[in-house]
Order: sequence, then C-alpha cells, then structure tokens
Amino acid sequence: MHSLHVVRKEVLAAPTIGAFNLHPGPLPRYPGLNAVSWAIFRGEQTHGVTVHWMDPGIDTGDIAFQSNFAIDPDDTALSLSFKCVREGTALMLRLLETATADPEAIPRLKQDLAGREYFGREVPSEGWISWSWPASKVVNFVRACDYMPFASPWGQPRTRRGVQELALVKATLTGLSCQDSPGTVGRVADSGVFIACQDEWVLAQKLRIDGKYVPAREVLHPGDILGNR
Repeated sequence: MHSLHVVRKEVLAAPTIGAFNLHPGPLPRYPGLNAVSWAIFRGEQTHGVTVHWMDPGIDTGDIAFQSNFAIDPDDTALSLSFKCVREGTALMLRLLETATADPEAIPRLKQDLAGREYFGREVPSEGWISWSWPASKVVNFVRACDYMPFASPWGQPRTRRGVQELALVKATLTGLSCQDSPGTVGRVADSGVFIACQDEWVLAQKLRIDGKYVPAREVLHPGDILGNR
C-alpha cells in the first residue's frame, strides 16, 4: 500500500497469474494517494480496501476483492490505516487461497471509471484551516492529518495568530453553537480552548509551535483572532 512508484507494463506482464495491488481505499471512489485522509476529511461514514489486478494505469485495474467497514467518529488517519491493514490482510489471504485452488476463479470486476476523481499529493486548502468552515470540517481536517506519533504526509493543519504560525494537532467538536466571528478564541478550559467556526465552537486541545507540542490553553487567550496565510 502507498507505493510511490508506477510499475512498468513489462513487469506487470511477467507473473503467470497476474500482478495484484492492495489499495487502502474503496475503488473506484478513492484512487491515488492518501485515501484514508481524504475519506476522513470529506466526512465519509464508511471506507474500504481493494485488491485489484494491476494494469499500466494507477488503481484502474479490475477489482478482485473488496471489503468495506465503518469509520468511527474518533478515527484518525493512523487508526483508519490500521483498519485497512487488518481488512486488507484478510483479502490478500483470500486471494492466495483462491490462486492456489483455481487461478481462473479470481474475480475480475471492471471498475466504472466514468467521472473518476484521482487523488495526488495535494493537501486540502494547501494545509491551512479556514475557520469559516463548519466545525465538523475543521475537526475532520485535524483527524485526517493525524498519524501521531508518525509523520503525516499532509503535515498538520495550520493557522495564524498575527504573524505567528500555529499547527492544530488535536481538536474535538463541542456541539455548542456560537455567534462569534470565525477564528475568534473564546473561553479557556482545563480541556482546551474554544475557537469559533461557522456554526459552533471547536475545542482545540494541542498545538505545535516551532516544532514543539504544547497544550492549546497555554498559548491561546480569549479574544485572540486566528486566520490563515
């Protein structure tokens, strides 16, 4: 999973049965890179893994096996990746069992590539939080970037307080509606700092500043205004 190399067609033609790829996303909906992050960011309720026949295209080959599963509200990119590994391992074992018993029995379901959207190296909003987004989108962005303790291919969502750049590492929904301007820092609690979004307050819990992780309540103060770029 997550190979950054395109296999040459001569290599793909070499195996007797065929070449297969385990893709950490449901095809044809999420081809390309960082499928788990895109699924979380877009607020999907389910995700999946796909074992497909490899062809010269990228994630365009016929589907052999596919499994779908729920995305939990607290799933991060890392925890959803673990689910993909667990489900994907079972699919690969199924592929091996089928190939051993009868290679001709390996399914080949053609993908409907009409309207296919390919996901490359791009990051939503170039990595910047828009506080004018709904609160759920802000929190989803944070979760989609969260591979802690490992590095994230998307980095961490950024914001600014004046000229100071901050990264939001942990945040949760509060369910509390707000009337303040988006990006306004509200009250500070032991659990974090309330920040206004389009529709409700988000609870910011952890930030990264100059490479150091710090509790949001130690940095942000009521009345601070956060923006982007």
